[in-house]
Amino acid sequence: MRAVDVMTTNVITVTPDTSIQALAALLSERGISGVPVVDAAGRLVGIVSEGDLLHRAETGTARRTERRRFRWLDTVASDQELARDYMKSRGRVVSDVMSREVIAVTEMTELAEIADLLEIKRIKRVPVVRDGKLVGIVSRANLVRALATVKAESSSSPDIGDHTIRQKLFAGPWAADIVVRDGIVHLWFPEGHSAEEKRAVHIAAENIAGVRAVEEHIVQIPLIQAIMTRL
Repeated sequence: MRAVDVMTTNVITVTPDTSIQALAALLSERGISGVPVVDAAGRLVGIVSEGDLLHRAETGTARRTERRRFRWLDTVASDQELARDYMKSRGRVVSDVMSREVIAVTEMTELAEIADLLEIKRIKRVPVVRDGKLVGIVSRANLVRALATVKAESSSSPDIGDHTIRQKLFAGPWAADIVVRDGIVHLWFPEGHSAEEKRAVHIAAENIAGVRAVEEHIVQIPLIQAIMTRL
């Protein structure tokens, strides 16, 4: 699946000259946490979220921006940071607080890539553009809805055979002995395997068509072997 398959096309937007009060009212009334910023031609120029409104002078949450004199931290970089903090807390319009470096995707971007972007960049939504113009948006909620529409694999799927099931499981990075008989997968784990590792193999087996059940077994390590292993 790609962005075009799940994106919201009726996107709520603001312009760079939208007032901060109007933006706050919009986010509150619509129950959303951020919106793209577009110019008069519909081109994406930024994105603004509730995070950009956290530190405001009106609510007494502005960061302290007094200069710390006679300290080595008073560099050009820190001055720029102070200036940005001041704009965030006292700016009057969206262009004063919005993020201009926007991460965007195209309609043909695969959902796997979008999911990685949302996770790695720690963002909740990503705009979808075509020739620089906003055509949609994909949020975490869109990905969850896409999952909800996927039908679980039917239990009546044709039996692909025990040998094929076993080969499919061996294709994964599993540290387990696997026996398949009459569609029942038997997983043999040595002692000490974590619950997460065992559950991962269990899930892998459940997702193969033709698997009727999955059973787990523990291989007991002989006492003398356990002692020798520790030496």
